[in-house]
Formats: sequence, C-alpha cells, structure tokens
Amino acid sequence: MSTRSENRSLLKMLSISKPIVQAPMAGVSTPALAAAVSNAGGLGSLGVGAMKADAARKVIRETRALTRAPFNVNVFTHEPAVGNAAVEKAWLNWLAPHFGKHGANAPETLSEIYTSFVEDQAMLEVFLEEKPAVVSFHFGLPSQEIINALKGAGITLFSSATNLQEAAAAVDAGVDVLVAQGVEAGGHRGMFDPDVFDEGLGTFALTRLLVRKFDLPVVAAGGIMDGAGIAAALALGAQAAQLGTAFVASPETAIDDGYRAALLGEQAQHTILTSAISGRPARSMMNRFTELGRDASAPATPEYPIAYDAGKALHAAAKGKGEFGFGAQWAGQAAALARSLPAAELMAVLDAELKEAIRGLQQYGG
Repeated sequence: MSTRSENRSLLKMLSISKPIVQAPMAGVSTPALAAAVSNAGGLGSLGVGAMKADAARKVIRETRALTRAPFNVNVFTHEPAVGNAAVEKAWLNWLAPHFGKHGANAPETLSEIYTSFVEDQAMLEVFLEEKPAVVSFHFGLPSQEIINALKGAGITLFSSATNLQEAAAAVDAGVDVLVAQGVEAGGHRGMFDPDVFDEGLGTFALTRLLVRKFDLPVVAAGGIMDGAGIAAALALGAQAAQLGTAFVASPETAIDDGYRAALLGEQAQHTILTSAISGRPARSMMNRFTELGRDASAPATPEYPIAYDAGKALHAAAKGKGEFGFGAQWAGQAAALARSLPAAELMAVLDAELKEAIRGLQQYGG
C-alpha cells in the first residue's frame, strides 16, 4: 500500500526532474515553449482550449517533434454558453463608439467562438489517439465517461480548483493532480460556476487547504514568478509550482509587441480581475479594455466565450491602428517580476533561485 507522500510524488508520476509546471496559456503558449520547458526538466504545457481538434493534433505533434519528455495539454471545460440576443446587442451598441474611434464597425452579431471540451467529441478522439502524457481541465470537469476514457488511455489528469468544493469534485471524479489556482493568478479564474460567489482564496491559503485535505499531488498556481516563490509553494506541501506570467515574455511565446512591452514596463505593476474582455473573470494588466469594464454605465456582459468574440474584434480593430490597449493582456499580480529570457535559460535561473532559497531556509533552521 502506498504512503501519503508516495501518492503525492508528482515528479515520479511524470518522470520530471524539476517541480516547475508552465501554465498552458491559450493563445500564448507554443510547441517551442512547451518543449523547452519539458526539455529543461519541468512540465511544459499547450493551451488548446481555443483550437479546433485538427489544430490541437498539429501542435501536439509539433511539440513531440521537439521533445521526448512529457507535456500537458489543457482544455476549457466550461458549460456551453446560452446566447441572449438582447444582451449581446446592447453590449455591441455600447462598444460601437470604441470600434468607431479605430475606423471599424462593431460586429452585427456574436457567436460562441470556442467549443467546450465537455461536448467536443473530435478533441476527445485526438487525445485518445495522440495520448499526451497529461490533459488538464480548466473551468470545471467533463463527464465521468470522458474522464474514464482519458484515464483508460493512460493519460494523467490535472484539474484546476479555486476552492475546496471544486477540488473535492475533481477528486471524486478521479483526477490525478489538483492545481490550486489562487486569486493572484493571471488569466481566467478557473471557477466551475462563475455565478457562484468566489471566495477569492489566495495561492498560499488554497494550497495549504488542499494539501491538508486531499491525498493527491497539489500544484500551486498564482503569483509565483521566481525560485523563492517556488520554494514557498513547496514548503506549503505543494509538489510543484505552476508559472504562467513568468514565461509570457519569453521569445518562444506568441504574444504581440504591445503585450510584451506592457509586461516589461510600468503597466505590469497594476493588474485587475475583469469580465469585460471575455465574459468570465480574468486577471489582466490594467489597460483600455479593463477601464471599460470598470465603467458603471456598462450593460450586462454576454456569457463566456460569446463576449470574447466582441473583445477579440475590438482588439483587432484597435491594433490595426497601433493601439494595443484593448488586448487580453493576461498577467498575475507579481507580473512586474517578469523577465524576458528564453524558456530554457529561465528554467535554469528558476532552478538556481529555488536551490538558493532552500539553502537559505536550511541555514535559518540551523
């Protein structure tokens, strides 16, 4: 019978040497980034939630061509959106002047631009055929039938959780690893139900709660940017730390020049949770779009990802005129610590910082 510590041995489970998971970051992560992290001993990740099945297969195969090490493939598992023509029209009318300022017209209608994995049979078939080492869920869980099929294919399953109730549901469903997503994290909050009150648990509190409650490996996520942060997560009992914003400025990512400049400038000192860009709460650097979200006169935001259709269109219109401030510039609360380093070099720096932090703790403890 395995011991509690053996059950939590994530490094043994995945045959990785460093307790570093690169966050998936749909639209930002690339095969080059994921492979570089995995080749350096961590767990690289691909975010395919915004892709069709054929595109996901392509990036999985491209990553495999660059690394023999395991990597993670992340999907969105939200409840499919329910359209509301009146809400969507009001939202578009409200955004119309901002489109006009950039020489464009607002779309006439909006659509659900992403298919949730909970109903994407084609994506499931890709995973069962390609068998990535890890598949991770964000925004909830797929059906038990899907979970059983993935586990039957030998795939390790991660699920994000923002509170104890979500973690318990993931454990009961048979997920192998819990990702404790604190409110500090950049990008979308992983709440299973965005209409339920969000306690806003921080990474440290949530990590410790999950470690004490559940006999599964826990990965701490949110606001971790350097080796000292990784050491702190490990001290709380996490088996690894997940870093997203720390890798965004790496040259292997797919971000545009405006996003990169914001992350490496003063703007990175200010982040905010907003639903205006996509329809679900997500942490972004403060920019023109997040300011729209703070406008008390704003109408109700359409559901995710329908609102994202408008958000992406407005960003494209503004970007065409040289204005990058309407982009989804996702970033965690410690974004100002970002470094523009190639992923392999950043992994080496993080590892050195982690070892230094551990030595410091050992010296403190005598």
